[in-house]
Amino acid sequence: MPQLAVIVALREADADAFGDALLDAGALAVSVEDADAGTTAEQPRFGEPGAAPGPGWTRNLLRALVDADADVTAMLGAAAVAVGWERAPEHRVEAVPETDWVRATQAQFDPIRISERLWIVPSWHAPPDPAALGIVLDPGLAFGTGSHPTTRLCLRWLEARVRGGESVLDYGCGSGILAIAAARFGAGEVVGIDIDPDAVRTARDNAAANGVAVRFAVTDAPMPAPADLVVANILASPLKVLAPLLAAQTRPGGRIVLAGLLDAQEQDVAAAYAPWFDMAPFDRAEGWTALEGVRR
Repeated sequence: MPQLAVIVALREADADAFGDALLDAGALAVSVEDADAGTTAEQPRFGEPGAAPGPGWTRNLLRALVDADADVTAMLGAAAVAVGWERAPEHRVEAVPETDWVRATQAQFDPIRISERLWIVPSWHAPPDPAALGIVLDPGLAFGTGSHPTTRLCLRWLEARVRGGESVLDYGCGSGILAIAAARFGAGEVVGIDIDPDAVRTARDNAAANGVAVRFAVTDAPMPAPADLVVANILASPLKVLAPLLAAQTRPGGRIVLAGLLDAQEQDVAAAYAPWFDMAPFDRAEGWTALEGVRR
């Protein structure tokens, strides 16, 4: 069915409550975004599990998706009453074009060159360089397409550290891209762990598409033996919490790489791992840092 987008400019303090009220009034979906996105006034926000909410945007746009035959005036009025406002806010309505979402999603993912040796290639593309090492990847519902700087940093670390036969643990494996890359580089036993069962299913499909033997499991499964190489591309806050576990999963003399942290978070994360590892930056890209540690 054709749909409309109802767009309302709101203060941060009102956005969540009015969005919830619109959902109760019949909106199909609601999102809130920075009204200044794409301009010099844009305000990036990075949220992490366990961290206190950061400051909101100065100017907010609430976007509600509704059916084309919805009574927008009545919906806005009902939402206004629900939050205690005397009248509905000013708004504008835009038509949402019908989209082939499969093609639109595929169009976002072109082959990505990671290094002279390595490409990430979506399954619907032909390999750009048949002589290079190409990882076939369908991201599915999981993080890890090779496009994010943190993923590229970890791929380059694996390319530099896998010499052949090493055991590898990819903790927070997402799409499985890092575990699959380790296997393609010549690692021995490779295990991927993730909290999300959908990610594990996607990772298994991606491993099968690449013809590699990688064991993927959810986090409540028994942990493997300590590995020669451990890679964890998550976020700074959970990385700090996971320090004792990941230290126990790295054999003495083994190496770990930690990614998903901004440059400004490097020292805090390094300090959390200092009791077990000699830590140092491996590389940086676009404001993100990959930290490497050698297990004592």
